[in-house]
Amino acid sequence: MKEIDARGLACPAPVLHTKAALQEEKPDSVTVIVDNAASQQNVQRFLESQEFGTRLEQNGADYRVIGTLGSEPMEIPGVSAAPKAGFSKIMVLCTTDRMGFGDDELGLKLMFSFLRTLKEMGPDLWRLVFVNNGVKLTIDDSAVIDDLKAYENGGIKILVCGTCLNHFNLLERKQVGETTNMLDIVTAMQLADKVITL
Repeated sequence: MKEIDARGLACPAPVLHTKAALQEEKPDSVTVIVDNAASQQNVQRFLESQEFGTRLEQNGADYRVIGTLGSEPMEIPGVSAAPKAGFSKIMVLCTTDRMGFGDDELGLKLMFSFLRTLKEMGPDLWRLVFVNNGVKLTIDDSAVIDDLKAYENGGIKILVCGTCLNHFNLLERKQVGETTNMLDIVTAMQLADKVITL
């Protein structure tokens, strides 16, 4: 069994180390040790996308993600789920919880209005990605949490930066979307026809 000690590594390094090990050594089983829940979720999801069955063991602050080759593949955020034929793939990257500069209260109102109006894009809206302060829009007391849940229920993939959630100590309060890493975000940017950044 291949063992990867990824403790102390910032996201997406644990996933990148795991990916490199799978490509170079092609092990049938692998154990990846990480020290935060966001990295655990990202590594586990990546292994499952590579047809590894996974199980999780926790010892104090450490998580051991144990993968064994042979399960059904699953979708990786940003990699599959092509839009309907004839439509663009528009990714909206929210780097903050407000729109523009000058007045913070106005900026919050504008962002809420923007997110609620995104449905007017129709099937062209492909991904919603939240990073940095933008992850605060995905937590329990967000004014747009119901809107975001409706987008997700309608088939829009929502990705939420795990490093950012950890930084703000909000991982347990996230209510919508998949906890993700920079590798997934960069891949989604590559595949998008257009990226709108706020």
